[in-house]
Amino acid sequence: MTAPAIRTDQLTKRYGRLLALNGLDLTVDAGEVFGFLGPNGAGKSTTIRLLLGLARPTAGRARIFDVDAGDVAAAHRLLAYVPADVSLWPQLTGAELLDLLAATGPGVDVAYRADLVARFDVDLSRPARTYSTGNRQKVALVAAFATRAPLLVLDEPTSGLDPLMELQFRRAVAEARDNGQTVFLCSHQLAEVEAVCDRVGILRAGRLVDVATVPELRRLHRSEVTARFTGPAPDLAGVPGVDLLDQSDGTLRFTLAGPPGAALRVLAAAEVTALAVREPSLEEIFLDYYGQAAR
Repeated sequence: MTAPAIRTDQLTKRYGRLLALNGLDLTVDAGEVFGFLGPNGAGKSTTIRLLLGLARPTAGRARIFDVDAGDVAAAHRLLAYVPADVSLWPQLTGAELLDLLAATGPGVDVAYRADLVARFDVDLSRPARTYSTGNRQKVALVAAFATRAPLLVLDEPTSGLDPLMELQFRRAVAEARDNGQTVFLCSHQLAEVEAVCDRVGILRAGRLVDVATVPELRRLHRSEVTARFTGPAPDLAGVPGVDLLDQSDGTLRFTLAGPPGAALRVLAAAEVTALAVREPSLEEIFLDYYGQAAR
């Protein structure tokens, strides 16, 4: 049985009086794309620092496959990392940087790297000091995706990219998954997470709120239904899962949670002329989690 790519057991980190991470129990399966979400201060960066061995836990432990994250040399042979704010050696060209990162990392597929350079449109002849934020990001992404590291840890990896490059990023994530690699993705770009992730974990105030697949996460929340009708309005009072939002001449709008059968039977008995169902976006679900937590 393959070991999880990431496993934390009661992982905790204090900085003085600040409890940055509180008993995190998290398992990321080998070969999946896992989205790690949360607002600033939720503990995402602390989690990454602990996974990378850049900080020591106050309590608990983290493992990268079968290796303790505290064994930095061994753990880093199994992963590639792209930080949120990429810094490069300013005097080196892009080509020299990729060669250096390949020599110090867990191996590289040179042919695939050349393909990525073309797709991300990186000018490797220029020194890093001339690169924009987006170009620095692209060099780091090419270097990471070109490795055959079993685990890719990506922290806000598309923050400096334009929409066309974001599409290339999504394609590279899919290719990594197809290659059997694991991707651990921290992102505020919820559309990106929705597009590429198999499962999502939501962190709030150092605690894990929930872990679910994207479809499961959506099913936990209400869909919005708009029905247009002629004749008497459908009577949805008392129908399980229905919460009426508003009703005007010929239009009924309500939210629906859980199985839709009972509501559909009521609507079918009425003279409904049009029906529209809007699924909540991951962003709305995400905000709803925090709204519930605040309440």
